[in-house]
Amino acid sequence: MNRPAPVGRTELLTRLERVLHTRGRALLTGPAGVGKTELALAAVARAEARGETVIWLATLPADRDMPGAAAAALVASVAACVSLPAAGTAHSGPGGADGGSGPADPGTYDLLEGLPGPQRTAVAMLCREAVIPDDGWDAIALRLALAQILRTLAGRGPVLLVVDGVQRVDDTSADLMRFALHLAPSALRVLAVETPSPYGAGPPGGAAPRPGPAGPEPLWVPSEADVLFVPPLHADEIAELLIHHRLPSRMAGRIHRASGGNPRLALAVGRSLADARTPVHHAEALSLSGRARDLARQLLGAASPDVRATLLLAALALRPTASLIRRAGRPTAEADLAAAERANLICLDEDGTVGFTAGVLPSTLVHDACWTERSAGHAALARVVDDPVEEVRHRALATDIPDADLAAEVAAAADLARRRGNSALAAELALLAAESTPVGDGARRLARLVDAAEEAARAARADLAMRAATDLLARDAAPADRVRARLAVLDTAGQGLCDLEEIYVHAMEDSEGDTALRAAVQLRLAVKYVLADGDPLRSRAAAVESAALAGSVGDRRTAARALTVQARMDRVLGSPDAERVLAEARALEVFERPLGIRNAAQILTIRHAMFDDRLTDARDQLNALLPLVERRGPVEDSIELFRTLAEIDARQGQCAAALAHAGRSLALTLEAGLSPGPAWYALALAETAGGSFERAASYARRSVRASEEEGDHVFLSRSLYALGRVQLINGDVASALESLRRVQTGERAQSTVDPSMLRWHEELAEALLANDAPEEAAALLDAVRPVAERLSRTTVLLGCDRAYALYLAASGKADEAAGLLARTAESFGGAGLPLERGRALIALARVERRRRRRSAAQSALHAAAAVFERAGAVPWLGLTTETSSRTAEAAPANGESLSALTDAELRLAQLVGRGASNQEAAAKLYLSVKTVEARLTRIYQKLDVRSRAQLATALTARPGHRPAAAAAESPAAG
Repeated sequence: MNRPAPVGRTELLTRLERVLHTRGRALLTGPAGVGKTELALAAVARAEARGETVIWLATLPADRDMPGAAAAALVASVAACVSLPAAGTAHSGPGGADGGSGPADPGTYDLLEGLPGPQRTAVAMLCREAVIPDDGWDAIALRLALAQILRTLAGRGPVLLVVDGVQRVDDTSADLMRFALHLAPSALRVLAVETPSPYGAGPPGGAAPRPGPAGPEPLWVPSEADVLFVPPLHADEIAELLIHHRLPSRMAGRIHRASGGNPRLALAVGRSLADARTPVHHAEALSLSGRARDLARQLLGAASPDVRATLLLAALALRPTASLIRRAGRPTAEADLAAAERANLICLDEDGTVGFTAGVLPSTLVHDACWTERSAGHAALARVVDDPVEEVRHRALATDIPDADLAAEVAAAADLARRRGNSALAAELALLAAESTPVGDGARRLARLVDAAEEAARAARADLAMRAATDLLARDAAPADRVRARLAVLDTAGQGLCDLEEIYVHAMEDSEGDTALRAAVQLRLAVKYVLADGDPLRSRAAAVESAALAGSVGDRRTAARALTVQARMDRVLGSPDAERVLAEARALEVFERPLGIRNAAQILTIRHAMFDDRLTDARDQLNALLPLVERRGPVEDSIELFRTLAEIDARQGQCAAALAHAGRSLALTLEAGLSPGPAWYALALAETAGGSFERAASYARRSVRASEEEGDHVFLSRSLYALGRVQLINGDVASALESLRRVQTGERAQSTVDPSMLRWHEELAEALLANDAPEEAAALLDAVRPVAERLSRTTVLLGCDRAYALYLAASGKADEAAGLLARTAESFGGAGLPLERGRALIALARVERRRRRRSAAQSALHAAAAVFERAGAVPWLGLTTETSSRTAEAAPANGESLSALTDAELRLAQLVGRGASNQEAAAKLYLSVKTVEARLTRIYQKLDVRSRAQLATALTARPGHRPAAAAAESPAAG
């Protein structure tokens, strides 16, 4: 059975296969838990699928000190294969029966029959089937015997020998195996899996470890060509890994930071959080326990106590360097850090800067250290750091006695950090200032806790906001302070607002009688109602109340934000007042600092321009805003702008820019530890435009999963739309129908009226046509067209025209369809939508082919190809080539052209022509058997055939016939 490549390892697996087949030897190396064994198992599965014999030798820790243990296990494993009547596979995974020392397999006796006497005796002694004399076994005989055993095995066919844990092979076995492999024939390939010892030699800078002198000598002399380093996974790959294991992918960025990309550690962290049911907004610091902590301790256990003491100082420092740690009282800092780097615990830059390979390592060091050790470390660092902010921080952390003067110093340091633009440090210091304030000064402590919560909200530090709010709510705080603290927690929740109902309820209670605070709470409720509840009517009502309350007390900022939400809901609900309300919000909007751009009228104005396909205007406004936000704004604002830019680029046919901006949005999202659903949605659109339809579908599925985890109705509809669209393009009509119907259900449940914000109507209509439901498709288009006309959504009408032209073609009105498609393509070009123009041209080519106007069809395809080539729309360009090939192949069959068939008919004909029964075809196409029978009747009539045999002949009796190409042509291309 074939085994898919582990997540993120497809290219590495391909390279491994190439090395094994060209050189016959490959060594997988990398830190523990990085996935070397999984990669080896994937290579084994491919070898087994080719019918090769596989020997899996998994060593155990005890084998290292047991002479001959690995060689005896190898003999037992080979014996099991040789004793079989024909070539087969002896494969035990890690911890299997063949993985380590133990009694020999009964087949050993069969194997020994072909060996000379001395060799037989030596092998029997090795396998403890004969008494070992006082002077030991005959080493030469044993060498020759093992070489002969491997030659015998390889003589039966190709063999792959996997040695998992080669660093644990005992010296005696290493010597025997090295000799035998040197004499082995080329049919025997060897894959060794190694976890380098932290005390072996390694290159500087955290590069791939070289096989060094640690442990036994290697089984062969390795070179750069056959040593493959297995690196950590990227953040996006960690997200895919979490999805694969049904863990919360919305926390992929934080889990990647905690694990350093180590798959085993990432899964342990993910499971730790899932088991604890930690809400995403509480999990910035990833309160870990269980398996995750245990794995971190195992990794740290590779370092000596002195090294761990040095690492503790690095964990306590904000900017650890070798020089700083040495001056703080560790004279052997450089040597200790070098040892830690060899153990893959840290990376050392050329300037001595220390970076931990996984965030869980410093947190575990601090977690496991006693108070005395932490206090002493902070005190030592306070004496040697050269930055006043860091010095105050360390002094405060070195004591657990509240001090008014020290608290004031920390508060001042928080202000300085804020002015420097380091919002995360400012939030940490603001909370530290509150916690350092003496209990006797209750009013000041409460005020500082409120400030800390709000500073944490500005820094998107949910954990600090929750800590500050929890401390404040446990005290006798005024209702206004409680509301402000709770609002700070809500503002750090991101997309995940589903499990915060209690906070909203208490905030409403405490805001009673305070108009300004009630306005602020209503504003947060307006956001919750649309994101978590999918209810734009309630959202609009809350926004209207918030704007009125804020306006009555002169709170321009809150009023502007509330009017922005109202304008957004007005657009969703199809109200003509949306633009007027948005203009009011813009007039009130005052940017004291670029805070909350993503919820501001300015960005909504840009998105409205995008919805209206005023793309150049939208892009110009974004480009003017982006430098300011990047320089001084919160990271969420930068993410929002890059994501919006990607959507504009994809729509405008700027494919390379779309991919770059969407990638930047995802990188910032994962780095900040926010939900990746919106960024994955943007990447799905960008990949659909200029990357890969396959990757687009993958990103869309991830976005669906993350949005479902968050309970985010808005991005769930968007990601389902992106998924359904690419499924339709790929020709998977049944799946596209399922995805797009979910969009339809969700949008109707949310009372969405404006069809320009998510253009699913034309895609669903096309999927219905491809599934032979023209009446339903026409009804859908008839329902959306008056709304688009009333709201003057011109380009929405063009999309409807393209879908309606396909309806005309399916109804036998090819001439009308061709004329409408030609006009639609020209209008799309005039609207600055090149990809939509190219898509209409592909549809025109297919209709012209049905009219048997091959020259016109080719002309339309060439025009589409030129459009896609200029835009860099690689996947769409591939569709023109595919359609062109089919157009060139079209030829009469039994007096009638196959091009007379609709897409749905052609797919059914292909299935039946390959031998599918009516029931099988119905199941594959998600149709009833009755529908299949009726459709087959029409196919028989069009092709003038009377049986399945004649149908198969009609499908294959064409010059240059390529049934797969015909079946694969995408209905979404026209």
